[in-house]
Amino acid sequence: MPNRLAHETSPYLLQHADNPVDWWPWSTEAFEEARRRDVPVLLSVGYSSCHWCHVMAHESFEDDAIAALVNDNFVAVKVDREERPDVDAVYMEAVQAATGQGGWPMTVFLTPDAAPFYFGTYFPPEPRHGMPSFPEVLEGVRSAWADRRGEVDEVADRIVKDLAGRSLAYGGDGVPGEEELAGALLALTREYDATRGGFGGAPKFPPSMALEFLLRHHARTGAEGALQMVADTCEAMARGGIYDQLGGGFARYAVDRAWVVPHFEKMLYDNALLCRVYAHLWKATGSEPARRVALETADFMVRELRTPEGGFASALDADSDDGTGKHVEGAFYVWTPEQLTDVLGAEDAALAAAHYGVTEDGTFEHGSSVLQLPREAGPADADRIASIAARLLAAREERERPGRDDKVVAAWNGLAIAALAETGALFDRPDLVERATEAADLLVRVHMDESARLTRTSKDGRAGTNAGVLEDYADVAEGFLALAAVTGEGAWLEFAGFLLDLVLDRFTAEGGALYDTAHDAEALIRRPQDPTDNATPSGWTAAAGALLSYAAHTGSEAHRAAAEGALGVVKALGPRAPRFIGWGLAVAEALLDGPREIAVVGDAADPVFRELRRTALAAATPGAVVATGAPDSGEFPLLKDRPLVAGSPAAYVCRHFTCDAPVTDPAELARKL
Repeated sequence: MPNRLAHETSPYLLQHADNPVDWWPWSTEAFEEARRRDVPVLLSVGYSSCHWCHVMAHESFEDDAIAALVNDNFVAVKVDREERPDVDAVYMEAVQAATGQGGWPMTVFLTPDAAPFYFGTYFPPEPRHGMPSFPEVLEGVRSAWADRRGEVDEVADRIVKDLAGRSLAYGGDGVPGEEELAGALLALTREYDATRGGFGGAPKFPPSMALEFLLRHHARTGAEGALQMVADTCEAMARGGIYDQLGGGFARYAVDRAWVVPHFEKMLYDNALLCRVYAHLWKATGSEPARRVALETADFMVRELRTPEGGFASALDADSDDGTGKHVEGAFYVWTPEQLTDVLGAEDAALAAAHYGVTEDGTFEHGSSVLQLPREAGPADADRIASIAARLLAAREERERPGRDDKVVAAWNGLAIAALAETGALFDRPDLVERATEAADLLVRVHMDESARLTRTSKDGRAGTNAGVLEDYADVAEGFLALAAVTGEGAWLEFAGFLLDLVLDRFTAEGGALYDTAHDAEALIRRPQDPTDNATPSGWTAAAGALLSYAAHTGSEAHRAAAEGALGVVKALGPRAPRFIGWGLAVAEALLDGPREIAVVGDAADPVFRELRRTALAAATPGAVVATGAPDSGEFPLLKDRPLVAGSPAAYVCRHFTCDAPVTDPAELARKL
């Protein structure tokens, strides 16, 4: 019989709806039930494309004996971390403080007052590699609750007080300047892997936000070393197994230092961020491989993640059926030499193996290889390689596809809107701009209420029940601002303003700090507040960036002051931990450059206007905002009092609404930028 999760919309929760565990969703009723029964709460947090979440589910939550042990002694609560990032953040902080590490599935035992007292992540069904079994953990917690309640309550009380007492050193007054940004560049250089690209060792994650900082730093200062780190890292990732050489798009991370073997799940946010990085690298260098990867990644998002309602799904799983009925990580993507021969014939299979790095021993498991691109095809082989790729892709489509998490997350769709709008504009792909517009329409229609408050998720065109958090407001505003620049439609600027006014009203703290949840959000044991990047820009620094861009568009001193206040934390953390506050550093680069405001006035049908507009959008200038349209059209404040020049289209380059002399020649505009 299905449990209570059968009524939820989260694909992750629905995956557990038929478990013998009597799961509850996160709710007041669940904790009331624990209080009524006088038992602890077992909190299990994960997400639908999490490999080890699936493993623990199959091993333990689908096991009748283990389920009976859970049901008899606990109230079991299942949370989708992508729907409730606030719940995840609060208890992950406790897990990391207690154990020194974190991850998913996250397993936490709570009192009926939601106070945590025992922590872990994945537990196996029997003792393994020094880890206790999950039944042993359950029995130990049950015994402690029954026989040592005073000790349990004391631990829980101490943890809650410790979390509540933590104060964030946000950096005090002032914004980061030349010294802090130079220090951040130096720190990144020390951590840079000059042989393989990227930063640090294994596992190696795409450093999207740090790369954006380096691109902006190069654009502002001309620092060639910053640009070289970006170019080499982007080339290494695009040639590695982390990038899907047949279908485009990036996997979550590489398990090795050389980007060879990915963790095969594909996330919307990674691909949106990386699509934008490669497009911005093209701006700086004109690199044809960067252009190709940006477009292939955009096409991947549209082809494989777009929902029928026009939004973008969250993720593709890592696992799928390997053809024998077993769900295996990477089964959809990897190849053996024999499989190449079956599809291509011996001669083309030999060329494909050399081209994609497929070996007899394999680079993955059981003799299979992840496709890489160790070398470019020569001119003589280019057509043949293109044919090989098309045939392999067609053959791969016959395999069972990985599962897809179809929920639409507001923040991640905001990132996708920005990436698709910019990529479409840069590379003359109006279809991508149209897909971005459709996703933005969905967010307005389904996720925003009449007062512009956001809902975190939707599925099948139906809004979920969880309130948007700071990153939702910030990233959706970022997407709307990008769409305004690309389309020339001022309504998107207006929508961004609605969201950012709510950030000022509902998420701010004293001294420029920001909270991840609104003032009137559900009260947890701690109000989450984290300025550091994780897989995506933090809500804090994303808000700083959107506030700064909106201020540049409108001249609003309130929004600019809020952006500057939020950047105090970057002054403190940037030189010490640049990999974890890369987006904040990128925003600081925009602030130091102005950011510049570019107004292009004229008739959209005029080819000179279109070329001026294209030149403005293609500028690598850090954080520049672009407004285009007829003079004094009312769509954008930047267009006010910006006339044509001798009846011809013109571009104005401004800072703080003070402009240089207008230019009418696109080449001259490019030189100014």
